[in-house]
Amino acid sequence: MASSKECISRFVDNNWSAIVADIAELVSIQSIGDSATAGPDAPWGKGPRDALNCALRMASRLGLQAHDCGGIIGFADVPGERDGQVATIAHLDVVPAGPGWSSDPFALQRREGYLVGRGVLDDKGPAVLTLWAARFLSTHDCAADRKAVRILLGANEETGMDDARWYVRNYAAPDFLFTPDSAWPVVCGEKGSHNAELAWKCDPQGKIVEIAGGTVRNAVAASARAIVRVSADELPAEKGVTVRAAGAGLSEVLARGTGGHAAEPEGTVSAIGVLVRYLLQNGVGSVRERRWLEFENIVFSSTDGSAFGINATDDLFTPLTIISGTIETRDGHFVQTTDCRYPKSTSPDAIPAGIEKVCVEYGVEYAEVHRGSLLYVDPERREVQVLLDCYAEWFGDAAKPVTLGGGTYAKRFPYAVGFGPIGDPDESTPSWVGGIHGPNEAASEGSLRRALCTYISALERLSVLRD
Repeated sequence: MASSKECISRFVDNNWSAIVADIAELVSIQSIGDSATAGPDAPWGKGPRDALNCALRMASRLGLQAHDCGGIIGFADVPGERDGQVATIAHLDVVPAGPGWSSDPFALQRREGYLVGRGVLDDKGPAVLTLWAARFLSTHDCAADRKAVRILLGANEETGMDDARWYVRNYAAPDFLFTPDSAWPVVCGEKGSHNAELAWKCDPQGKIVEIAGGTVRNAVAASARAIVRVSADELPAEKGVTVRAAGAGLSEVLARGTGGHAAEPEGTVSAIGVLVRYLLQNGVGSVRERRWLEFENIVFSSTDGSAFGINATDDLFTPLTIISGTIETRDGHFVQTTDCRYPKSTSPDAIPAGIEKVCVEYGVEYAEVHRGSLLYVDPERREVQVLLDCYAEWFGDAAKPVTLGGGTYAKRFPYAVGFGPIGDPDESTPSWVGGIHGPNEAASEGSLRRALCTYISALERLSVLRD
């Protein structure tokens, strides 16, 4: 018999202070992937290794069977009484904080009923929730004759998901898995992805000495800067742009935008785009450089891919998106990264073909970096229906599955979906609350409580499903 809502709610209420403390401990670790600090036991860098150590200590403290896979990934088990396994996977690595925070991004704040800090929503907070959901299963007299439950803890999601690739090569895949790195009610489809680098050879006699912007390829740049051979007194200050002297005859042009996740660029403003438009409008650049600036301005003036001729939409997914993630000066080139998320109505080959065609027209060098597959799971499958039932029970909303642009660990497993915690229908969000990959990332405590209750119910019911 499934545990009652009263029993589950009481467990969450009684342990909430400890749960918040666990989230705070993980948030305090700057677990940004860093190859410079990588080693044999820390393949993704010191920060992700420290976060994995911390989470596995939590798992052991909660009475779970914790296992470390050499720093690549970790997991915590609740043994079962029969063959089979259901699992969750969350990640402990985060993207860089970036500018614009109103508080220390690595010191958890409680503000107006929200937890604020890098990773509270993506994905340290949800990771802690899954550990505590497993704690409930291990300490309560839940249904007998159930499958084992495994809580997977990744450390390389933001920079490649090679941790999950390693896992599926070395361990049997679970019968079913959900990731709490997604949205409600159930995400049964994720767009395909494509990443590229677009390079332009610098003009040694030009006006642009250096350019840089953004932090990661899968986030809209919140800041960008350029060093130019123009005196600061010749360049006006404008909204979103600051100019300051940077030496004899040099200026530093600083541009500000509104960051956000590449999968949901609506409402964001790329600081790279702000910078490019400023340089064009103020006549900065040689003839060659202005040709490149015009390319940047045209192709990234919108995020629907129409400038490349790759815009697409269909009946299952939202329209294609493409953003300019980062820009840097590297090996005598200005190098721009792109992040594209595409629906099923187009093909993985159409994306690079469209981008490369426009690059050739402007003399820009094109290099494909990565292709990610598209995910779609039949929403009528039993496990998906179990998740929908649990969601309806705790949120009072009999919703249908959705598809999203974000790419999660679900793509790395044979049978997996996304399951919360973004998009609580009962939530009225204050204007200061930021989203994932942006400043002031925040998660409602009420929403996280409901998520934990839902995860407990879901894991309990999934573990007793018969094949």
